[in-house]
Amino acid sequence: MVLRSFILLAGLALTACSVPTDTPLPTRAVVAETTLPPIKRFTSTAGFAPTRSNADMARDFLDLSFQLESGRALPRLTKFEGPITVRIEGRATQTMQQDLTALLSRLRREARLDISQVTSGDANITIHAVTRRNIRRALPNAACFVVPNVTDLVDYRGARASNRTDWSALQNRERIAIFLSYDTSPQDIRDCLHEELAQALGPLNDLFRLHDSVFNDDNFHSVLTGFDMLMLRAYYDPAIKNGMTRAEASARIRSVLARLNPSGERRASNPLPTTPNAWKSLITTALGAPGSNQRLNAANRAVAFAQSQGWRDHRLAFSHYALARQLRADDLDQAKLHFEQAALLYASVANGGPQESHMLIQLAAYDISDGNPDKALTRLNAAKTAATRAQNAAQLASVLMLQSEALAMTGRTQDARRARLDSLGWARYGFGPDWAVQARLREIAALNPQNERL
Repeated sequence: MVLRSFILLAGLALTACSVPTDTPLPTRAVVAETTLPPIKRFTSTAGFAPTRSNADMARDFLDLSFQLESGRALPRLTKFEGPITVRIEGRATQTMQQDLTALLSRLRREARLDISQVTSGDANITIHAVTRRNIRRALPNAACFVVPNVTDLVDYRGARASNRTDWSALQNRERIAIFLSYDTSPQDIRDCLHEELAQALGPLNDLFRLHDSVFNDDNFHSVLTGFDMLMLRAYYDPAIKNGMTRAEASARIRSVLARLNPSGERRASNPLPTTPNAWKSLITTALGAPGSNQRLNAANRAVAFAQSQGWRDHRLAFSHYALARQLRADDLDQAKLHFEQAALLYASVANGGPQESHMLIQLAAYDISDGNPDKALTRLNAAKTAATRAQNAAQLASVLMLQSEALAMTGRTQDARRARLDSLGWARYGFGPDWAVQARLREIAALNPQNERL
């Protein structure tokens, strides 16, 4: 059976805060009018506790805090001193404000930060809600970004070539600007809030070796995790001073983590090797370069490179995932094999995480198209739990839509209708306007071979 359509989840950008190129851009005018059920939002906000040793997380803390994503070393750690204020300027949506309120509450409770929102006057962190078009004019490949010492986009364009916006030149943090678009899905807005606010407050680097963090360019985690909250709490611990060098922070971070996370002292160290730039370059090309042959070649080489390094972790899984994405247009069977390899690896490394859930969704789409609804339902039950745990509404909506088709194929019509109805509120949060939700419903309905006869 030929797979007629393929699931592409909105909100799972391939690099942190990148602009999806395969999904139409929703507009504020369209979002305002809807005939669908009300938007659903997650009520559970606590991150799951980190499960790695403090020895490994001390290394993570240092690599996150003393290096930029470009690889350039930072000479000193910088942070805010005293209470931190946050303000929104521009056209804030209702869900943006709700999600910011929830995030600030988590930062106070889990990271123990003295942080609050203000509605007037100057703030340490200003969130500028602007159009996606304006974001693209400033940074063509970004959906959101964070920058120090500027007041607005005009100021940023005039200052970006100067030391004023150079993170490595900072002595401390006093004024940070976050730019994000309001004319996109609520989930995209929330994801930008989590990632950019975390970087405005603390670490500026991303590490591919982290499977349990938003500080990872694979961008599977879209809300701050327990690991992320621990890193921020350590960052603002009184023992970690503004202006510290890496050597000075290295001398203190283990004792800080031992105090904040005593269970991590009882876990054995199992450090992953550093991710070579050669593999990162291949992944970047595989997921973003123009020309399908170039992308396919890079994806094949990324898998081979990961295997040559002896990796059996999520980086090998991500390599298989990148290759599957490139193969799906021309070789569905081979694409499925690589999705299966990725799912197996993620199950062993990030069991129950959003990475595994994403692979299960892809494979369930194959099952439905091939006429195997029972197999699809087994995968989707696991994916539903993981998507809910990760607070990923786009994933959860897709799971429920696929469940609806699989249930209909087994003759469980009422259950199928309930699953489809349940998906709509999550889809409004994950995908945005009615036309985007309806487009996803049509894509998934096209997978069901029984619909060909309708």
